[in-house]
Amino acid sequence: SSGINAEWPLRPGYFEVTEIMSIERQMDPLFLARSYLRRRKFELCVEICTKMLEKNPYDQCAWFMKAKALTEQVYIDEVEADDDGIAEMLMDDNSIAQVARPGTSFKKPGTSSQGSSTSQGIRPMSQSGRPVSGFVRPGTQSSRPGTMEQAIKTPRTAHTARPVTSASGRYVRLGTASMLSEPDGPFINPAQLNLTNYAARPGLNKVLFDYLFYHENDIRNSLELAALATQASKYEDWWWKQQLGKCYYRLGLYRDSEKQFQSALKQQATVDNYLYLAKVYIKLDQPLAALDLFEKGMEVFPGEVSLIVGSARVHEGLSDMDTSVKFYKKVFQYDASCVEAIACIGTHNFYSDMPEIALRSFRRLLQMGVNNTELYNNIGLCCFYAQQYDMSLTCFERAINLGMKDNIADVWYNVGHVAVGIGDSNLAYQAFQLALISDNNHAEAYTNLAVLEMRRGKVEQSRAYFLSAISINPELYEAHYNLSLLSEGQGDLNTSFKEVRKSLEAFPEHVDSKNLLAQLRQYFTLL
Repeated sequence: SSGINAEWPLRPGYFEVTEIMSIERQMDPLFLARSYLRRRKFELCVEICTKMLEKNPYDQCAWFMKAKALTEQVYIDEVEADDDGIAEMLMDDNSIAQVARPGTSFKKPGTSSQGSSTSQGIRPMSQSGRPVSGFVRPGTQSSRPGTMEQAIKTPRTAHTARPVTSASGRYVRLGTASMLSEPDGPFINPAQLNLTNYAARPGLNKVLFDYLFYHENDIRNSLELAALATQASKYEDWWWKQQLGKCYYRLGLYRDSEKQFQSALKQQATVDNYLYLAKVYIKLDQPLAALDLFEKGMEVFPGEVSLIVGSARVHEGLSDMDTSVKFYKKVFQYDASCVEAIACIGTHNFYSDMPEIALRSFRRLLQMGVNNTELYNNIGLCCFYAQQYDMSLTCFERAINLGMKDNIADVWYNVGHVAVGIGDSNLAYQAFQLALISDNNHAEAYTNLAVLEMRRGKVEQSRAYFLSAISINPELYEAHYNLSLLSEGQGDLNTSFKEVRKSLEAFPEHVDSKNLLAQLRQYFTLL
């Protein structure tokens, strides 16, 4: 008010942007690049190291930090299991047994020997025969088809019907994409490297391996470097044995990979070694060996969340849901904010007819900051079955607003399911049609639309919808049963008999299919 131009004082410990830039210009470039690398500002680190290498191409510190920064930009955690493609599933020569014993294979997860196998009538199954998981992770979206025809029909995601051709293609695309950041070509040319000299230099060989393995995706040279470095270390460095196992795994040599991980585990018991070896066993379809390994790992590292979650995942893959939930609850003793454990327990409670308890788990995720379509969709379903109809519609509205192309179809399908529950068939019909507009390969929406058409008396339209659902997902027992029921009502007993048998093949414990099959056999006996 007095006309004096006062300025707000800066808080202690904070500098203006111009002061920070002047300080950075005064710093040594090497220490500044190291600071950027530590703060994960990889682009700035690469830029400074490039300028340093232009002045002195033999600057090992700049070479080291640039290789490290380029590697960190495209680094992928190798611990998680990979999605299998058609090549991995149908051309796999590492199968142990074509007909596995009950409870010993992921190929037949519904044959768990513990007696806690989940019924398809309560909890829906994926196209691979596994129960729907509460947390999407690598391996849950892939399946193990038995024939090439079934593999081609298996969709890659919920939105596209194109199957995964090969899991190794992802690494190739990552490698080529990373090279685009170098306008003058690759930073390191593997063809001109003398790997024998680098293998004997402990300060540079590990960084060079990570660069070749992650950035360039050059598995052959990475394997050669790891083998030479293992010899140079006189086979006493467990880290190089672990890298050999990773290279063998990428090349599909799972037995050689298993030997390297076991050797590394004998020298040094680390969590990564347990997880890598368990990954090999899961790839070889040996879930019991993976469970034994997780048990040994939890004895060495009690309270390690990754090992407990890994054991829970294997039990879930075997449809042993009770044991899986026990391990997920054990996770809470060490990490109360594990999103995967909370989501899986909430999903289990929902399908165990406890929507109020499941709602608590999903609300916990909402409080933790998770804000996506799937969460609001699950909360809406829990509110509907808990008879909180006002909250249910609000949650579905938010889910639709947040929906993307790959998940909006499931939201509309659930809206249609809610509409059927409240008796509004017109809203259900529109919701199922919107689900098909978003995803033309939604087999469940075709099935429910067919049921609505059957109620309206449009038999031919209903039959067409049922056939579309069966062509998309042959394991959907509801479509087979309803088509059998429709054919039986029209007097087509032969088609009805074929479809009800397919329904029982997909779900042997379906009571209505058993009763219909007995009724059809009685008809045939009278004829």
